[in-house]
Amino acid sequence: MTTLHDTAVRGFASDNYSGVHPEVLAAIAAANDGHQIAYGEDAYTARLQEVFAHHFGEGVEAFPVFNGTGANVTGLQSMLPRWGAVIAASTAHINVDEGGAPERVAGIKLLTVPTDDGKLTPELVDREAWGWGDEHRAQPLVVSITQSTELGTLYTPDEIRALADHAHGHGMRLHLDGARIANAAAALDLPLRAFTRDVGVDVLSFGGTKNGAMLGEAIVVLDPAASEGLRYLRKLNMQLASKMRFVSAQLIALLEGDLWLRNARHANAMAQRLRAEVEAGMAAGSIRGVEFTQPTQVNGVFATLPEGVADALRESFRFYDWDATKREVRWMCSFDTHPDDVDAFVAELSRLTRG
Repeated sequence: MTTLHDTAVRGFASDNYSGVHPEVLAAIAAANDGHQIAYGEDAYTARLQEVFAHHFGEGVEAFPVFNGTGANVTGLQSMLPRWGAVIAASTAHINVDEGGAPERVAGIKLLTVPTDDGKLTPELVDREAWGWGDEHRAQPLVVSITQSTELGTLYTPDEIRALADHAHGHGMRLHLDGARIANAAAALDLPLRAFTRDVGVDVLSFGGTKNGAMLGEAIVVLDPAASEGLRYLRKLNMQLASKMRFVSAQLIALLEGDLWLRNARHANAMAQRLRAEVEAGMAAGSIRGVEFTQPTQVNGVFATLPEGVADALRESFRFYDWDATKREVRWMCSFDTHPDDVDAFVAELSRLTRG
């Protein structure tokens, strides 16, 4: 097959736009020869359990799935009875970007809380953490947070511990959507378990696609008492891969060494470079009318632009509006973002805003 796209085109729309890291492609190829038992009874999925135990401690169990929505929906479903509800930030991916899958597929009521920075606190959780025993109200039984958040912000381990203690004190469990968990670990400069298992997270969705995988995430059960039925729910939710070895091989390639961390550090560094260059242009007067709306802590930059600039800039570089009513946009960097990509983007932004 011939290449069908222009490989020189670069963008800042999503870390899902990037290709597959060469080391991950090599791992898929290495797993390809011969036959292996289907549906997860293969050597690669067995090895993946050991790899996750290395990062999160003994006794954890990982369930590879196809995508992040599948991980979130299936993981949360395993944590709840039919009458259970999930408290989450209003900006959470499970609320905004999963097409109603938690409600329609898993039958989960979402209880959402507005938050300016995408982060929950015990006080914010308490806005919806009530009504236990009331047969007229869906029962709040899980708190779900995202690390890093949809707004590119980070929870500290202490903040997660406070949420876990608060949730557990009310008889609730804590779920973590880790679509960009590698970026969070890189920014915090901490081992993965330091802000998950060690501080009370019960179940997490571990992201691979945004960090160099072709496809594939994993539901990681950190507390076996917090989840049940995943062996059956994964199939029921159409997330059981027949050739699971190829999903597992990708996650092994990322996690067995430091590829996951190298990729995340690079993506974060490119976002820092992008913000620093825009700030330098603003200080010099060559970039005008740009304001940042969130701290740049991982690989996303959030800003507002002057009227008409976003559409003009998108003629050269793809990116998304975050809140069009405020002219707020999101610029995402990836493991394969090059400094030249950032420089070209900032140069075009400068040209468009100088007037």
